[in-house]
Amino acid sequence: MENTDEKKGNILLVDDLPNNLQLLSDLLINLGYTVRSVTSGKMALRTLQVKRPDLILLDIKMPDMDGYQVCEMIKKEEELQDIPIIFISALGDTFDKVKAFECGGVDYITKPFQIEEVVARIEGQFTIQRQRIALKREVRKRREAEEVLYQSRALLSSVLNSALDGIAAMQAVRNPQTGDIEDFRCLVINPILSKAFNRSREDLIGRVLLKRFLQRLDPQLFDQFVNLVETGTFLTQDIYFPIANSDWYHFVAVKLGDGFAVTVRDITDRKRMELELQAANQQLQLLANIDGLTHIANRRRFDEYLAQEWQRHCREQKPLSLILVDIDYFKAYNDLYGHQKGDDCLQKVANTLVDIAKRITDLVARYGGEEFVIVLPNTNRQDALAMAENMLQAIAALAIPHEGSSVSKYVTISIGVSSIIPMPEDTIERIISEADQALYSAKSQGRNRAIA
Repeated sequence: MENTDEKKGNILLVDDLPNNLQLLSDLLINLGYTVRSVTSGKMALRTLQVKRPDLILLDIKMPDMDGYQVCEMIKKEEELQDIPIIFISALGDTFDKVKAFECGGVDYITKPFQIEEVVARIEGQFTIQRQRIALKREVRKRREAEEVLYQSRALLSSVLNSALDGIAAMQAVRNPQTGDIEDFRCLVINPILSKAFNRSREDLIGRVLLKRFLQRLDPQLFDQFVNLVETGTFLTQDIYFPIANSDWYHFVAVKLGDGFAVTVRDITDRKRMELELQAANQQLQLLANIDGLTHIANRRRFDEYLAQEWQRHCREQKPLSLILVDIDYFKAYNDLYGHQKGDDCLQKVANTLVDIAKRITDLVARYGGEEFVIVLPNTNRQDALAMAENMLQAIAALAIPHEGSSVSKYVTISIGVSSIIPMPEDTIERIISEADQALYSAKSQGRNRAIA
């Protein structure tokens, strides 16, 4: 972080939505930060050439280039690559967060955010930057690695032992013959972090024990720390390690001489909130795709799934089939037996259709009113028609009385089947239209039948 007189820190905001920029900019300025705002990735890259910020808050979804691309381009610039980038986005999937860290982000904030959380993340990165620069400054002052680490230990013991974060410095222990790193020796550790080892700070300093400890967390971590020392690439990660009432921790490790310094923060509360929010979002997503009466997929889910499968089958040139089902004389059924019985009938028909179209790739959805639709991936016309015939028989076997029907004294259905191999020049409306026309033919020919 540069030595400037610009209040608490210089922050660059990148978001294509002016309202988002204005809201966050005003909040941060009121808290004493110096803030610049741009509305695109290209503008951000130009701004960085003029004046280097201390930290970047970067949105992901932007029109000209997304946040991931912007981050990757910044990290390619030697003069800019150590600027901490915090992603701030409405994308909450684990995939999005992993991708953000893989392309060089140091943290990830999910919208909607709390300003207290944003400030805490920013201050955490500023603290890490100050610590990193202080450690590099000590490295420059000393030629010998032992002297550098000794000075770092003195600095950490006097300044950071009272910190709420866990802090430690480790030195590589190398094989005399090969020069390979075999373990790490603890040079400096504060009381917060020594609790993880279940030992006193005094007992840990000088000990060679990190490899065995890391194997309890994640066997791959040791190799990652070795790579950090050998390449100088900093390491940041969330880890699960239950201690007392805490479970989740976030650490940032940076190369220090022939070893590294690490800062560990308890993020249990934040992680629990993220997991709870993720579960709530998944539940909301589930509810948004389910028909409230029949508890099968609704029209929205059908539209999404058909579009997805249409594109896949167009690429793979495989047959995609669609079955459109209509309950015969359902209005007469409702008028005669009442809407409660009508709802019961819809539920029984829906459950029966699901029992027949039971492959994991099949989707049964309520299309509207008394109509249902079934998407059958990788299914030709003959197989789709055979399934339709099974559906006719299964509904008839329910023997639901229907005295208002002109076809049978029991509830029956009419079915239209379409099956095509999508071509690039086709539209998704084609398969729906063909199924609808087939259903119309089934009704015209007396109902209680399947037409393809």
